[in-house]
Order: sequence, then structure tokens, then C-alpha cells
Amino acid sequence: MFEIFSQTDNKIIYASPDSTILEAINKAKINHIHVCGGNARCTTCRVYIMDGLSNCRPRNDKEKQLAEKLEFPQNIRLACQTKISGNITIRRPVVDELDIKIILRQFGDAPGTKLGQEKDLAILFTDIENYTGFAENLPAYDVVHVLNRYYQTMNQIIVQHKGVISDVSGDGILALFGAIEDNKNPVLGAINAVNAMNAALTKFNGYLNQMYDWSFRIRAGINLGNVIVGSFDTGMMSKISAIGDAVNFASRIETANKDFGTKLLISQSAYEAVQGLVEKHKMYRTTLKGKSGEYVLYEVEI
Repeated sequence: MFEIFSQTDNKIIYASPDSTILEAINKAKINHIHVCGGNARCTTCRVYIMDGLSNCRPRNDKEKQLAEKLEFPQNIRLACQTKISGNITIRRPVVDELDIKIILRQFGDAPGTKLGQEKDLAILFTDIENYTGFAENLPAYDVVHVLNRYYQTMNQIIVQHKGVISDVSGDGILALFGAIEDNKNPVLGAINAVNAMNAALTKFNGYLNQMYDWSFRIRAGINLGNVIVGSFDTGMMSKISAIGDAVNFASRIETANKDFGTKLLISQSAYEAVQGLVEKHKMYRTTLKGKSGEYVLYEVEI
């Protein structure tokens, strides 16, 4: 018999080599949720292997199919399918009705990470340089209509360069590169997206000039860093989002354009990823709001 220590229950469970983790837990009279009856269809029985992953037998075909669909990391296993060959420590993430609801909603067709993962991403922030005056001088209907037109135009470009819009706020766009599509150089993808956005802005400004006697200019900041990325769901809205200081850093870089009169600034880590592939204009040493120390930023030609 092997030992399964459940951190969730603070209890040792005993399992034979022929029993699944779920069978062993049920035998120990622990209410382990398995909505589909242990048939590898719902994943509500999933467990996080905290220790002893090498003692878990390889995924069978049923588990493998679901794991690939939902992009499970190696240490997330289906209790209804997994058998062990040694001692392990687990945590049961699904313990109540709200957890079940969250898990079952992950079967949607939206691309991207279904569970949280750590990834190195290129993080792009953009905003419209002269947006405030535009918003203050036009009726609300026109502001919303123009922003929707702007978002849809820029979203097509970002997607074409293997990025995804994670969030919008007013005139600002947060886009992630490398989150839902493999990209050998996500920083280069982000820079090329900014170039294409500026090119599209020429046509967009033709529309603005005709309709409102106005034109937009874009500022952008790019950082390359490690973040937690996942599909976040409020019930009414689901989106791919990233969490971590690297995101805040990218936002500060975009804001620094105001200090230097630049249009595109990138971090040291981002520059190292594209050195020799893009034209560098100037280098700036500066402090950034909310961050300690001095940072090197690079202006990229657009």
C-alpha cells in the first residue's frame, strides 16, 4: 500500500497499486467531487500533485485527451484515472459548488491557458496621446463609437501578430504576445504589431479628420518578463490575463514616453531579445513611478 497525504484534509490515505487516487479517497470516506462519476469527462476530480509526481503513472488515453484540451501542467492529474507507484502529496482544488462551476466553464472554446501557468511574455501597453481632448469635446455616443472602431481595428492587427488583447481601459490597450500562440520572438511580434498599428492609424485618421476634424497618435511600451497567465472568469466576462510585476513595469514604460517625447520604448530585457533585429534610436536611464532604482529604456524606430 502507498500513502497519499491530502493537504486539503490533513489526512493520510492508503492506496493499492491497482486503485486510482479517487477510489482510494472514496474508500477513506472523503467527499471528493467527481461530477461525471469518474469517467474522465468533467475534470472536477482533478488534484494538484505537490510532491511525488514521479510516483504517478503516466496519463492514460482518456486523461491525456482532456489534459491536452485544457492545457494541464504535468502536476495536475485526474484522480479518477491516476494510479500511483509510490507515496505522494496532493491538494484537492475543487471542494464546493462554486469550484465546480468554475471548472465546468473551462470547457469553452476560447483559446489560451485554461489553468494558471508561469510564462515569459512580451507585454504591450498602448494609449492614445491626444485622447483626453477628443473625449471632452464630443458627445458620449461618438466617443464610444470611435473607440469601438479603434479597438476592432487594432485587435485585428494584434491577432495577426500572434497577440491577444487582455484588457482595455479608456483609450489604453494591454496586449500579450506569447500567451495563446507559440512565438519564437514575442517581443519582435509586439514591435511589429506597434508598427502595423501606426500604419493603420493613417487610414483611421483619415476617417477621424473627415468626421471630427481630429487625429490620433499612439504611444507604446513593451516589456519582456515572467508572469502568471490564465483565463479569468467573472461569470459575465472571461478573458486571458497576466499577473505580475512585469505587467506593471510595461505600464510604467509606456507612461515614460511622455517624459521623453517618444512613441515606443522597450525594457532592457525586451531589447536583448531583439538586439540586431530592430533599429534602436536612443537609450534612456530613468526612474519609474512606483519602482525603486534606475532603469534603462530603449527607443525603437517606428
